[in-house]
Amino acid sequence: MAALSAEKFLERVARGKPVPGVLLLGEDLYLRDLCRAKLVETFVPEEAREWGVSPFSAAEDSLDRVLNQAQTLPMLAPRQVIVVGDVEALESLGEAAQEDAVERLAAYLDDPAPFTVLVFEAVTLDRRKKLFKMLSEKTLVVAVALPTEPEDREAAAAAMTLQMAREMGIEFAGDAAGELAESCNDDLARIRSELAKLATYAGEPRPITRADVEALVVSAKKYSVWQLADMLASRQAPRALEFLDSLLREGEQPAGLVGAMAWMYRKLIEAQELPAHLSGWHAARQLGMRPETAELAVRQSRKIPRPKLLDGLAALYEADNRLKSGAVDSRAVMEFLVARLAGVPAARG
Repeated sequence: MAALSAEKFLERVARGKPVPGVLLLGEDLYLRDLCRAKLVETFVPEEAREWGVSPFSAAEDSLDRVLNQAQTLPMLAPRQVIVVGDVEALESLGEAAQEDAVERLAAYLDDPAPFTVLVFEAVTLDRRKKLFKMLSEKTLVVAVALPTEPEDREAAAAAMTLQMAREMGIEFAGDAAGELAESCNDDLARIRSELAKLATYAGEPRPITRADVEALVVSAKKYSVWQLADMLASRQAPRALEFLDSLLREGEQPAGLVGAMAWMYRKLIEAQELPAHLSGWHAARQLGMRPETAELAVRQSRKIPRPKLLDGLAALYEADNRLKSGAVDSRAVMEFLVARLAGVPAARG
């Protein structure tokens, strides 16, 4: 069976018919969270969610625990939702263990508990292996990813941007929604984050304009904040200043750059708190980022001492306040900020 799009899946769930087994397959964290939240909202009453929703990890929890919970009648709730993340981990088991896991899951899915919605989550699975073939046959597979064709992807991202905005009570003027999606490189999690910033930036209730997006949102296609992180971590002040100069000449706005850098520093601080040797897809779940970006965050966070990160975050907030005052040379503020973050001592006097 072909995978359903997230949009079609949400429409199906909204009709309220229980789905015994679901596989959320793909890398988009926002779409995955949205589909999971819709299942919980539809099938578990709000007052019962503390005990009616059970999260597990295939990398950390035994299959016995998962299946025992699936077959246990939930307390004070007509149905329960059980979420099994990190399903990729089952593919790394030995051949005999993989075979056993597939057989046991298949046996459950052939006769599922009527009060359980069992949700499997994976970024990617090997389509040649029995695990994927079994899940694709016995569960509803949902593609939690935007289309791969550029035009279709851009259109879907713009449509999702408008949907998110409506949920947040935000309106767009003209083609500002498309501009936001393009600036975020169609990354839905980042789009949602930027929407919150734009709503605060706009202040009074008014439509978000293209100028608002251009002023506040750093273009993901022009700028990778992690490149700058590497320069700052290795104290390459001249390279960092050259990089800053190129960004400003390309039209990136200082306020947007400071916002992106502050977000980066917060993520680096969060990454330092994760267990050592955590894989990219495990870190992605904790940090709310794509796996490849999460790997970068974890790697960079090991290079910068925590006191330096905290000092850097304070410097970013100072720079943000100075820029908002409007009475300063914005380029000078940015150059001073980058030099400070790279560890260049301030000039006396």
